[in-house]
Amino acid sequence: MKRKIRHKVTGFRTQDGAGVSLVRVLGLETVEKYDPFLMLDSFDSKNPQDYIKGFPFHPHRGIETITYLAKGSMVHRDNLGNEGIIREGEAQWMTAGSGIMHEEMPEASEEMLGIQLWLNLPQQYKMVAPQYNDLKDIKEVQEEEALVRVVSGKYKDVEGFQGKYIPVDFYDIRLLPEKEFTFETKEENEVYLFLLKGDLEVEGEWCKEKTAVALERGKEVHVKGVNGEPAEFLVFSAKSLSEPVVWGGPIVMNTKEELMQAYKELQDGTFIK
Repeated sequence: MKRKIRHKVTGFRTQDGAGVSLVRVLGLETVEKYDPFLMLDSFDSKNPQDYIKGFPFHPHRGIETITYLAKGSMVHRDNLGNEGIIREGEAQWMTAGSGIMHEEMPEASEEMLGIQLWLNLPQQYKMVAPQYNDLKDIKEVQEEEALVRVVSGKYKDVEGFQGKYIPVDFYDIRLLPEKEFTFETKEENEVYLFLLKGDLEVEGEWCKEKTAVALERGKEVHVKGVNGEPAEFLVFSAKSLSEPVVWGGPIVMNTKEELMQAYKELQDGTFIK
């Protein structure tokens, strides 16, 4: 059975960090509909002034952040001493866990195109030790209609990176113009699409660029290119957590008390464990 659309939301232009112009797609109002994914921001600019000020040092707790770039480059630094740079077609996967301070600084390039996705951590793993991973060797599967890049999880017999706490299938699919493409998904997982570049028809319904799409249960996803142009879309798939979410700025916990405790620790200097 093919998955049909149960919800979709198109992003809006805003600013974050030190003045980075981006498209915010998922946020507080979509938490339940896109569980376990919390926030989705998309970068899309050919003007370095839109993003060069970046995201200076700031805290996180209770989540994992996944940054993927289809174009451009970005530097990561954190209080653990990790430093890495990702370029076109690469990703960063950071487990904030009990608390991390980091910065993400985009570099000037001809085009900046990509996303940052926040993945909620289950309650039992909220306070795990922080960790950082550069994902550079991303495997690809060339299908007749599309190129499938396996950022994490598994596609057919090809395996990508896998986090420790929530198994996630994350693909970057580049569809050829006017082609139709069907791919299988784990029936027990929630499946979401994000149209990074170009419009797309999903199970007969037109979806605009910079739209996130939540799908109903099923075994397969069917898409079709439109407008005679290639389309690039991302697939995120995982089991929902169905846990309470109390979200304040860069920190996501399960109770108000935990959130207040986190901010108290930021103030008194005990946030980093």
